[in-house]
Amino acid sequence: MIVTMVDAIDRALVHALQLDGRAPYSRIGEVLGVSTQTVARRFNRLRAEAGLRVIGLPDPQVAGRSQWLLRLTAVPHAAQDLAGALSRRSDTSWIKLASGGTEIVSIVHTTQSDRNALLLHDIPRTAGITSVSAHYLLHLYVGGPTAWRGRAKSLTAAQESALRSFPGIPDRGTVRGLNAGDGKLLAGLGADGRATHADLAVRTGWSAATVARRMDELQQSGAIYFDVDIDPAALGFTTSAMLWLSVPPAHLDAVGRALAEHDELGFVAATTGRTNLVAQAICASPNALHTYLTERVGAIEHITAIETVPVLRTVKAAAPFSPGLVGLPV
Repeated sequence: MIVTMVDAIDRALVHALQLDGRAPYSRIGEVLGVSTQTVARRFNRLRAEAGLRVIGLPDPQVAGRSQWLLRLTAVPHAAQDLAGALSRRSDTSWIKLASGGTEIVSIVHTTQSDRNALLLHDIPRTAGITSVSAHYLLHLYVGGPTAWRGRAKSLTAAQESALRSFPGIPDRGTVRGLNAGDGKLLAGLGADGRATHADLAVRTGWSAATVARRMDELQQSGAIYFDVDIDPAALGFTTSAMLWLSVPPAHLDAVGRALAEHDELGFVAATTGRTNLVAQAICASPNALHTYLTERVGAIEHITAIETVPVLRTVKAAAPFSPGLVGLPV
């Protein structure tokens, strides 16, 4: 069920959580000029009606994970079942049903040891699939720790500053790797990024003080980040499409950086494959998408080809990493 009325306070709350997913309701309320109870009530309403949730995730590079973008086409009666099966896997995220319901786009997270399991074994033997292409994500311009700008337009610069717990971009040269003991902590944050230190202490077997100290270390180093899930339609964005672009390699980075400045894009990445840049456009209407493509994307030099694929539904958004895998139907 989608929220039909989202006001300025709701939008400001989402913006605040994007800046600091674990900010206390009291601090958010102080910055927004409303009561703690109002913030809690709005959060719970958006969680129930628009799928709002905060998720703690490890940075893929720090976690030793590679990311692939899978693009599958399937016969109509099989596509939804296949998307559902993929969503139950622990190594998938951002699964989208596209192109009239016959195409599935998914991010797959792999390690050096398991990267062949889904790509070379499960997918080819799955019934109903008519084509498969796998695109290795080489560089993220928007996505992961770099959140969608389109929903972060409700707070003033002073309010943003008051909400940022860890300002600036972490120095990756100082990022400390995750260790075996962090697994239970990440599982807890993946289930609920706003879980209390006490709740996470129960999950990990650590003291609440140890949990707080380790989370501060991981956040300040950039080893983990917090993502915000909410149905874009609740914020008035009802039209989405995947954009597959071709750009000469010499201009790829410049085009990627230019696209990263567009509020209409929730994801931008350089990839391998026949196309070498992919983005997700999120717009208010089909007409707004048309205007964006013709006036903004069309104005960028060196894009030699673009394929626009409408997204019908997001089957799975962000999800935590865990070791178990769920097989696909055959």
